[in-house]
Amino acid sequence: MSSHQLQVLFLDLAIILVLARGLGHLASRIQQPPVVGEILAGVLLGPTLLDGALSDTLFPADVRPVLSGVANLGVALFMFVVGLELEATTMKGHGRATVAAAVGSTAVPFLCGVALAFALLPGHEVRDRATFVVFVGLAVSVTAFPVLARILTERGLSRTAIGGIALATAAFVDVVAWSALAGVNASVGAGGDHWRVLLMAPYLAVMVGVVRPLLRRCLVPRDRPAEPGPLKFAVVLIGALLSAAATEAMGMHHIFGAFLFGLIVPREGARALRADVHDRTSHLTSILLPVYFVVAGFQVDLGGVGVAGLRELGLILLLAVVGKFGGTYLGARAAKLPPRSAATLAALMNTRGLTELVILGIGLQLGLLDNALYSLMVVMAVVTTVMTGPLLTRIEAGRPKSDTDADTVRERIGAAP
Repeated sequence: MSSHQLQVLFLDLAIILVLARGLGHLASRIQQPPVVGEILAGVLLGPTLLDGALSDTLFPADVRPVLSGVANLGVALFMFVVGLELEATTMKGHGRATVAAAVGSTAVPFLCGVALAFALLPGHEVRDRATFVVFVGLAVSVTAFPVLARILTERGLSRTAIGGIALATAAFVDVVAWSALAGVNASVGAGGDHWRVLLMAPYLAVMVGVVRPLLRRCLVPRDRPAEPGPLKFAVVLIGALLSAAATEAMGMHHIFGAFLFGLIVPREGARALRADVHDRTSHLTSILLPVYFVVAGFQVDLGGVGVAGLRELGLILLLAVVGKFGGTYLGARAAKLPPRSAATLAALMNTRGLTELVILGIGLQLGLLDNALYSLMVVMAVVTTVMTGPLLTRIEAGRPKSDTDADTVRERIGAAP
């Protein structure tokens, strides 16, 4: 890079961090997840304002590839943290309520997404109709597990029965969604070398059967709990980056490799180590992810949305919210959870956040979404995340002090197999 390019890069990074942190703080002040403000920062720095003049001036074409590299590193580390946060104990232990809510929260929004895809097809040029339909179904079905976990903590729900069900349900839904998305990526993302995707099967076997035991032997001593440290963090970070590079080389997206490595990091006897790795990596992602929002924002242009675009946006929001909220609510009620608890769970599962942005970015990269539809789906991700807080407040308003709903939830969990 030339000296001038380096100056512009440093200036761009400073602008991104200032705006993302500022808007993230403002979002927190109005009881919204900071990610809402950070995503808005990316949209504001994109071509929506001033017909792209601001974006072109601040982020010249010769600097954007470097910013894209930084953004990809940030999202890879984010997905590693998502895998690290998922625990087997989170996905079990809540019995019938979790199973019913997870099925409702996956199947119903997926079917709504399929209907949405067919409705959108006439207005968009799609090269692979079947894959497009499946992809939109998945994009509508996803829940942002990390954002959900933070909302539960902020509202004091993380240690409640309904909080446990929400975490377990979101974990199940996201694992299903990422697995299905890997299949979509495999079908269209390997260029002409689809045979490379076949390497994923032996790769998974090696990661689970060889790398996982080696990690445990390296990181967790037999006679005492694992102690955190810079060297162990470096080992884990290097492993995540190598895994991301491996899946990218196989024609899959690099996020799958990073996510998988997060899943195989040892759990038993490694609580302090995992907390240390989580904190260190989260510090990195807090700096790198705002760059991803801006790079994603380069493709979001809301300036040209006309009447037809507003109609599409309304349809997207309607089916996304009705599918996710309605499906989760029906599933929870089928497991005999009380109405208010079922509504709370449904509102939580409607949170999409950054996870949705990552999936939409993959769809754009694979050519499954055009820029116009990508822009509208990003708006849906922001709106459904913003909705969560006010919905929860409204649902919780008037809950009696003797929380019979919560007592019923605990009884259902206790009675579940």
